[in-house]
Amino acid sequence: MAKTESQRFVVGLDGKRAVCNNTGLGNYSRYALNILSAAYPSTVFRLYSPVDRDNDRLRPLLGRDNVELFAPSLKVGGGIGRAFWRSFDLPLQLKRDDVAVYHGLSNELPLTIKGVCPSVVTIHDLIYRRVPRDYAAIDRRLYDFKYRRSAKIATRVIAISECTKRDLMADYGIEEAKIDVIYQGVDPIFTLPVDTSARLRIKEKYKLPEKYIISVGTVQSRKNQLLAVEALAKLPAQIELIIVGRMDGAYADEVRAAIERRGLAGRVRHLQNVPFADLPALYACAVASTYTSRYEGFGIPVAESLTVGTPVVACTGSCLEEAGGDGGIYVDPNDVDACAQALERLADDVVWHDAVAGRGRRYVRRFSAEAFAKATMACYKKAIINELI
Repeated sequence: MAKTESQRFVVGLDGKRAVCNNTGLGNYSRYALNILSAAYPSTVFRLYSPVDRDNDRLRPLLGRDNVELFAPSLKVGGGIGRAFWRSFDLPLQLKRDDVAVYHGLSNELPLTIKGVCPSVVTIHDLIYRRVPRDYAAIDRRLYDFKYRRSAKIATRVIAISECTKRDLMADYGIEEAKIDVIYQGVDPIFTLPVDTSARLRIKEKYKLPEKYIISVGTVQSRKNQLLAVEALAKLPAQIELIIVGRMDGAYADEVRAAIERRGLAGRVRHLQNVPFADLPALYACAVASTYTSRYEGFGIPVAESLTVGTPVVACTGSCLEEAGGDGGIYVDPNDVDACAQALERLADDVVWHDAVAGRGRRYVRRFSAEAFAKATMACYKKAIINELI
Protein backbone atom coordinates (compact mmCIF):
# COMPACT_ATOMS: atom_id res chain seq x y z
CA MET A 1 0.00 0.00 0.00
CA ALA A 2 1.34 3.45 -0.89
CA LYS A 3 2.37 5.71 1.93
CA THR A 4 0.07 8.60 2.77
CA GLU A 5 1.43 12.15 3.02
CA SER A 6 1.69 11.87 6.82
CA GLN A 7 3.52 8.52 6.61
CA ARG A 8 6.30 9.72 4.35
CA PHE A 9 9.83 9.75 5.79
CA VAL A 10 10.93 13.27 4.95
CA VAL A 11 14.52 14.47 5.22
CA GLY A 12 14.87 18.25 5.12
CA LEU A 13 18.01 19.65 3.54
CA ASP A 14 19.46 23.15 3.48
CA GLY A 15 19.05 24.00 -0.21
CA LYS A 16 20.55 27.49 -0.42
CA ARG A 17 23.95 26.41 -1.75
CA ALA A 18 22.53 23.72 -4.03
CA VAL A 19 20.36 26.38 -5.69
CA CYS A 20 22.71 29.36 -5.69
CA ASN A 21 26.32 28.11 -5.77
CA ASN A 22 28.25 26.23 -8.43
CA THR A 23 31.48 25.71 -6.50
CA GLY A 24 32.53 23.94 -3.28
CA LEU A 25 29.54 24.01 -0.93
CA GLY A 26 27.10 23.97 -3.83
CA ASN A 27 28.82 20.92 -5.29
CA TYR A 28 28.72 19.15 -1.91
CA SER A 29 25.01 19.95 -1.48
CA ARG A 30 24.09 18.63 -4.92
CA TYR A 31 26.32 15.59 -4.45
CA ALA A 32 24.59 14.71 -1.17
CA LEU A 33 21.14 15.17 -2.70
CA ASN A 34 22.07 13.13 -5.78
CA ILE A 35 23.58 10.20 -3.92
CA LEU A 36 21.01 10.02 -1.11
CA SER A 37 17.93 10.36 -3.31
CA ALA A 38 19.24 7.63 -5.63
CA ALA A 39 20.14 5.28 -2.78
CA TYR A 40 16.87 5.76 -0.85
CA PRO A 41 14.04 6.15 -3.39
CA SER A 42 11.29 5.69 -0.77
CA THR A 43 12.60 8.61 1.30
CA VAL A 44 11.55 12.15 0.38
CA PHE A 45 14.40 14.67 0.26
CA ARG A 46 13.05 18.19 0.56
CA LEU A 47 15.34 21.14 -0.14
CA TYR A 48 14.62 24.40 1.64
CA SER A 49 16.01 27.49 -0.04
CA PRO A 50 15.27 31.18 0.56
CA VAL A 51 15.25 31.69 -3.22
CA ASP A 52 14.26 29.63 -6.24
CA ARG A 53 16.36 30.12 -9.32
CA ASP A 54 17.16 27.84 -12.21
CA ASN A 55 20.39 25.87 -11.84
CA ASP A 56 21.30 23.48 -14.63
CA ARG A 57 23.26 21.25 -12.23
CA LEU A 58 20.32 20.96 -9.85
CA ARG A 59 17.56 20.72 -12.45
CA PRO A 60 17.98 16.96 -13.20
CA LEU A 61 17.76 16.13 -9.48
CA LEU A 62 14.54 18.08 -9.06
CA GLY A 63 13.02 15.83 -11.72
CA ARG A 64 13.24 12.81 -9.41
CA ASP A 65 10.04 11.60 -7.77
CA ASN A 66 11.47 11.79 -4.26
CA VAL A 67 13.12 15.24 -4.50
CA GLU A 68 11.26 18.46 -3.75
CA LEU A 69 12.19 22.13 -3.44
CA PHE A 70 10.50 24.61 -1.12
CA ALA A 71 11.19 28.33 -1.50
CA PRO A 72 9.07 30.91 0.35
CA SER A 73 7.35 33.95 -1.11
CA LEU A 74 9.11 36.51 1.04
CA LYS A 75 7.32 39.77 1.79
CA VAL A 76 10.63 41.30 2.89
CA GLY A 77 13.14 40.98 0.07
CA GLY A 78 16.90 41.10 -0.04
CA GLY A 79 19.53 39.42 2.08
CA ILE A 80 18.01 40.44 5.43
CA GLY A 81 14.65 38.89 4.59
CA ARG A 82 16.27 35.66 3.38
CA ALA A 83 18.52 35.43 6.45
CA PHE A 84 15.55 35.98 8.78
CA TRP A 85 13.58 33.27 7.01
CA ARG A 86 16.44 30.76 7.25
CA SER A 87 16.98 31.44 10.97
CA PHE A 88 13.45 31.82 12.30
CA ASP A 89 10.70 30.92 9.81
CA LEU A 90 12.30 27.78 8.37
CA PRO A 91 11.94 25.74 11.60
CA LEU A 92 8.20 26.48 11.58
CA GLN A 93 8.02 25.19 8.00
CA LEU A 94 9.91 22.03 8.98
CA LYS A 95 7.36 21.39 11.70
CA ARG A 96 4.44 21.93 9.29
CA ASP A 97 6.06 19.50 6.83
CA ASP A 98 6.61 16.84 9.51
CA VAL A 99 10.28 16.59 8.67
CA ALA A 100 11.90 13.61 10.40
CA VAL A 101 15.42 15.09 10.44
CA TYR A 102 16.96 18.28 9.06
CA HIS A 103 20.46 18.39 7.56
CA GLY A 104 22.38 21.66 7.38
CA LEU A 105 24.68 20.87 4.46
CA SER A 106 26.87 23.96 4.64
CA ASN A 107 28.09 24.54 8.21
CA GLU A 108 24.96 26.02 9.73
CA LEU A 109 21.52 25.35 11.17
CA PRO A 110 18.55 27.66 11.78
CA LEU A 111 19.03 29.49 15.07
CA THR A 112 15.68 28.27 16.42
CA ILE A 113 15.74 24.62 15.30
CA LYS A 114 16.36 23.23 18.79
CA GLY A 115 13.31 21.25 19.85
CA VAL A 116 11.66 21.35 16.42
CA CYS A 117 13.18 18.19 14.94
CA PRO A 118 16.42 16.18 15.11
CA SER A 119 19.20 17.99 13.27
CA VAL A 120 22.49 17.18 11.60
CA VAL A 121 25.04 19.74 10.45
CA THR A 122 27.97 19.13 8.14
CA ILE A 123 30.99 21.20 9.16
CA HIS A 124 33.43 21.37 6.29
CA ASP A 125 36.30 23.21 7.93
CA LEU A 126 37.35 25.89 10.37
CA ILE A 127 39.71 27.52 7.89
CA TYR A 128 38.61 31.02 8.86
CA ARG A 129 40.28 30.33 12.22
CA ARG A 130 43.38 28.67 10.77
CA VAL A 131 44.03 31.05 7.86
CA PRO A 132 42.41 34.36 8.89
CA ARG A 133 44.22 36.31 6.17
CA ASP A 134 41.77 35.01 3.57
CA TYR A 135 38.71 36.36 5.40
CA ALA A 136 37.47 39.80 6.37
CA ALA A 137 37.30 40.34 10.14
CA ILE A 138 33.51 40.69 10.13
CA ASP A 139 33.15 37.43 8.16
CA ARG A 140 35.37 35.58 10.62
CA ARG A 141 33.25 36.75 13.55
CA LEU A 142 30.03 35.83 11.75
CA TYR A 143 31.28 32.34 10.78
CA ASP A 144 32.61 31.75 14.27
CA PHE A 145 29.25 32.59 15.82
CA LYS A 146 27.06 30.69 13.34
CA TYR A 147 29.18 27.58 12.92
CA ARG A 148 30.07 27.21 16.60
CA ARG A 149 26.41 27.58 17.59
CA SER A 150 25.27 25.17 14.88
CA ALA A 151 27.74 22.51 15.97
CA LYS A 152 26.64 22.89 19.59
CA ILE A 153 22.85 22.80 19.01
CA ALA A 154 22.95 20.03 16.37
CA THR A 155 21.85 16.58 17.45
CA ARG A 156 24.79 15.20 15.48
CA VAL A 157 27.69 16.69 13.55
CA ILE A 158 29.22 15.40 10.32
CA ALA A 159 32.88 16.32 9.82
CA ILE A 160 34.19 15.84 6.30
CA SER A 161 37.60 14.68 7.54
CA GLU A 162 39.45 13.63 10.67
CA CYS A 163 41.24 16.99 10.43
CA THR A 164 37.94 18.88 10.72
CA LYS A 165 36.85 16.59 13.56
CA ARG A 166 40.02 17.45 15.50
CA ASP A 167 39.45 21.15 14.92
CA LEU A 168 35.83 20.94 16.10
CA MET A 169 36.90 19.23 19.30
CA ALA A 170 39.82 21.58 19.95
CA ASP A 171 38.24 24.91 18.98
CA TYR A 172 34.56 24.47 19.83
CA GLY A 173 34.65 21.75 22.48
CA ILE A 174 32.35 19.40 20.54
CA GLU A 175 32.41 15.98 22.16
CA GLU A 176 33.91 13.22 20.03
CA ALA A 177 30.89 10.91 20.44
CA LYS A 178 28.67 13.48 18.70
CA ILE A 179 30.79 13.65 15.53
CA ASP A 180 30.65 11.30 12.54
CA VAL A 181 33.46 11.56 9.98
CA ILE A 182 31.90 11.04 6.55
CA TYR A 183 34.08 11.62 3.53
CA GLN A 184 32.54 13.24 0.48
CA GLY A 185 32.85 11.11 -2.61
CA VAL A 186 33.65 12.57 -5.99
CA ASP A 187 30.85 13.41 -8.37
CA PRO A 188 29.94 10.35 -10.47
CA ILE A 189 31.09 12.20 -13.59
CA PHE A 190 34.72 11.60 -12.52
CA THR A 191 34.22 7.83 -12.37
CA LEU A 192 33.32 7.57 -16.07
CA PRO A 193 36.12 6.56 -18.48
CA VAL A 194 37.74 9.46 -20.35
CA ASP A 195 38.20 7.96 -23.80
CA THR A 196 40.40 9.10 -26.67
CA SER A 197 37.69 11.14 -28.35
CA ALA A 198 36.99 13.03 -25.11
CA ARG A 199 40.70 13.78 -24.70
CA LEU A 200 41.00 15.01 -28.27
CA ARG A 201 37.92 17.19 -27.90
CA ILE A 202 39.16 18.83 -24.72
CA LYS A 203 42.66 19.37 -26.11
CA GLU A 204 41.22 21.09 -29.16
CA LYS A 205 38.70 23.14 -27.19
CA TYR A 206 41.30 24.59 -24.82
CA LYS A 207 44.34 24.38 -27.15
CA LEU A 208 46.18 22.32 -24.56
CA PRO A 209 49.93 21.65 -24.75
CA GLU A 210 51.36 18.15 -24.95
CA LYS A 211 52.60 18.21 -21.34
CA TYR A 212 50.93 20.27 -18.64
CA ILE A 213 50.27 20.35 -14.92
CA ILE A 214 46.77 21.29 -13.79
CA SER A 215 45.83 23.25 -10.68
CA VAL A 216 42.10 23.41 -9.89
CA GLY A 217 40.77 25.86 -7.31
CA THR A 218 40.20 29.53 -6.58
CA VAL A 219 43.48 31.44 -6.60
CA GLN A 220 43.95 32.69 -3.03
CA SER A 221 46.76 32.77 -0.49
CA ARG A 222 45.58 29.67 1.36
CA LYS A 223 45.59 27.67 -1.89
CA ASN A 224 49.26 28.61 -2.29
CA GLN A 225 49.39 28.50 -6.11
CA LEU A 226 52.67 30.44 -5.91
CA LEU A 227 54.34 27.14 -5.01
CA ALA A 228 53.24 25.60 -8.31
CA VAL A 229 54.38 28.67 -10.25
CA GLU A 230 57.80 28.72 -8.59
CA ALA A 231 58.17 24.97 -9.14
CA LEU A 232 57.28 25.39 -12.82
CA ALA A 233 60.26 27.72 -13.23
CA LYS A 234 62.53 24.76 -12.36
CA LEU A 235 60.90 22.38 -14.85
CA PRO A 236 61.75 21.81 -18.54
CA ALA A 237 60.40 24.53 -20.84
CA GLN A 238 57.95 22.20 -22.62
CA ILE A 239 55.92 21.69 -19.44
CA GLU A 240 53.15 24.23 -18.84
CA LEU A 241 50.79 25.04 -15.97
CA ILE A 242 47.02 25.35 -16.40
CA ILE A 243 45.24 27.12 -13.53
CA VAL A 244 41.47 26.47 -13.42
CA GLY A 245 39.35 28.65 -11.16
CA ARG A 246 38.51 32.18 -10.14
CA MET A 247 41.56 34.46 -10.15
CA ASP A 248 41.10 37.93 -8.73
CA GLY A 249 42.21 39.96 -5.72
CA ALA A 250 45.55 40.78 -4.15
CA TYR A 251 46.93 37.25 -4.07
CA ALA A 252 46.06 36.70 -7.72
CA ASP A 253 48.12 39.82 -8.46
CA GLU A 254 51.04 38.26 -6.54
CA VAL A 255 50.76 35.14 -8.67
CA ARG A 256 50.69 37.18 -11.90
CA ALA A 257 53.72 39.17 -10.74
CA ALA A 258 55.65 35.95 -10.03
CA ILE A 259 54.73 34.61 -13.48
CA GLU A 260 56.12 37.75 -15.10
CA ARG A 261 59.20 37.86 -12.86
CA ARG A 262 60.07 34.25 -13.71
CA GLY A 263 59.49 34.74 -17.44
CA LEU A 264 56.65 32.20 -17.44
CA ALA A 265 53.96 34.21 -19.24
CA GLY A 266 54.03 31.80 -22.17
CA ARG A 267 53.88 28.72 -19.94
CA VAL A 268 51.05 29.54 -17.53
CA ARG A 269 47.43 29.74 -18.64
CA HIS A 270 44.34 30.60 -16.66
CA LEU A 271 40.92 29.09 -17.39
CA GLN A 272 37.84 30.49 -15.69
CA ASN A 273 34.17 29.45 -15.81
CA VAL A 274 35.09 26.01 -17.11
CA PRO A 275 32.00 23.78 -17.49
CA PHE A 276 31.93 21.13 -14.78
CA ALA A 277 31.57 18.43 -17.44
CA ASP A 278 34.99 19.36 -18.87
CA LEU A 279 36.93 18.83 -15.64
CA PRO A 280 37.45 15.05 -15.86
CA ALA A 281 39.12 15.29 -19.27
CA LEU A 282 41.16 18.33 -18.22
CA TYR A 283 42.52 16.30 -15.31
CA ALA A 284 43.01 13.18 -17.43
CA CYS A 285 45.09 14.94 -20.10
CA ALA A 286 47.51 16.40 -17.53
CA VAL A 287 50.75 14.66 -16.59
CA ALA A 288 50.03 15.63 -12.97
CA SER A 289 47.89 17.91 -10.88
CA THR A 290 48.89 20.09 -7.95
CA TYR A 291 46.89 20.97 -4.90
CA THR A 292 49.31 23.11 -2.95
CA SER A 293 46.92 24.39 -0.29
CA ARG A 294 48.23 25.21 3.15
CA TYR A 295 44.97 24.24 4.79
CA GLU A 296 41.80 22.41 3.71
CA GLY A 297 38.86 20.65 5.27
CA PHE A 298 39.26 17.75 2.83
CA GLY A 299 40.51 18.69 -0.66
CA ILE A 300 38.06 17.22 -3.16
CA PRO A 301 40.25 18.15 -6.20
CA VAL A 302 42.81 15.62 -4.92
CA ALA A 303 40.23 12.83 -4.98
CA GLU A 304 38.85 14.00 -8.34
CA SER A 305 42.28 13.90 -9.96
CA LEU A 306 43.17 10.50 -8.54
CA THR A 307 39.82 9.08 -9.62
CA VAL A 308 40.51 9.86 -13.29
CA GLY A 309 44.05 8.48 -12.95
CA THR A 310 46.16 11.65 -12.72
CA PRO A 311 48.73 11.71 -9.88
CA VAL A 312 48.69 14.64 -7.45
CA VAL A 313 51.42 16.61 -5.74
CA ALA A 314 49.82 18.08 -2.61
CA CYS A 315 51.00 19.73 0.59
CA THR A 316 51.37 18.59 4.16
CA GLY A 317 49.86 20.42 7.10
CA SER A 318 46.13 19.70 7.05
CA CYS A 319 44.02 16.90 5.62
CA LEU A 320 45.28 16.34 2.09
CA GLU A 321 46.95 13.06 3.06
CA GLU A 322 43.45 11.86 4.00
CA ALA A 323 42.17 12.79 0.54
CA GLY A 324 45.03 11.18 -1.38
CA GLY A 325 46.55 8.52 0.87
CA ASP A 326 49.42 6.65 -0.75
CA GLY A 327 48.20 7.84 -4.13
CA GLY A 328 49.46 11.35 -3.51
CA ILE A 329 52.93 12.86 -3.22
CA TYR A 330 53.21 15.36 -0.37
CA VAL A 331 55.63 18.23 0.07
CA ASP A 332 56.02 21.06 2.54
CA PRO A 333 53.98 24.08 1.33
CA ASN A 334 57.18 26.17 1.24
CA ASP A 335 59.45 23.60 -0.43
CA VAL A 336 59.73 24.64 -4.09
CA ASP A 337 62.54 22.17 -4.85
CA ALA A 338 60.63 19.14 -3.54
CA CYS A 339 57.53 20.16 -5.49
CA ALA A 340 59.52 20.63 -8.69
CA GLN A 341 61.34 17.31 -8.27
CA ALA A 342 58.11 15.40 -7.77
CA LEU A 343 56.45 17.04 -10.79
CA GLU A 344 59.46 16.49 -13.04
CA ARG A 345 59.66 12.81 -12.15
CA LEU A 346 55.94 12.36 -12.85
CA ALA A 347 56.40 14.03 -16.23
CA ASP A 348 59.49 12.02 -17.20
CA ASP A 349 59.22 8.61 -15.54
CA VAL A 350 56.26 6.83 -17.15
CA VAL A 351 56.64 3.66 -15.03
CA TRP A 352 56.65 5.60 -11.77
CA HIS A 353 53.83 7.86 -12.98
CA ASP A 354 51.62 4.86 -13.72
CA ALA A 355 52.47 3.19 -10.42
CA VAL A 356 51.49 6.32 -8.48
CA ALA A 357 48.32 6.67 -10.56
CA GLY A 358 47.38 3.05 -9.82
CA ARG A 359 47.83 3.54 -6.07
CA GLY A 360 45.71 6.66 -6.25
CA ARG A 361 42.85 4.95 -8.05
CA ARG A 362 42.85 2.12 -5.53
CA TYR A 363 42.92 4.51 -2.57
CA VAL A 364 39.99 6.70 -3.64
CA ARG A 365 37.67 3.71 -4.02
CA ARG A 366 36.90 4.22 -0.33
CA PHE A 367 35.18 7.50 -1.20
CA SER A 368 32.32 5.71 -2.89
CA ALA A 369 28.77 6.95 -3.32
CA GLU A 370 27.52 3.84 -1.52
CA ALA A 371 29.71 4.49 1.53
CA PHE A 372 28.60 8.13 1.68
CA ALA A 373 24.91 7.24 1.42
CA LYS A 374 25.02 4.51 4.06
CA ALA A 375 27.02 6.57 6.54
CA THR A 376 24.85 9.65 6.12
CA MET A 377 21.59 7.74 6.55
CA ALA A 378 23.05 6.03 9.62
CA CYS A 379 23.84 9.48 11.01
CA TYR A 380 20.23 10.58 10.42
CA LYS A 381 18.93 7.53 12.27
CA LYS A 382 21.31 8.15 15.18
CA ALA A 383 20.09 11.75 15.37
CA ILE A 384 16.47 10.60 15.53
CA ILE A 385 17.25 8.02 18.23
CA ASN A 386 19.31 10.59 20.21
CA GLU A 387 16.32 12.93 20.29
CA LEU A 388 14.08 10.15 21.65
CA ILE A 389 16.40 9.24 24.50
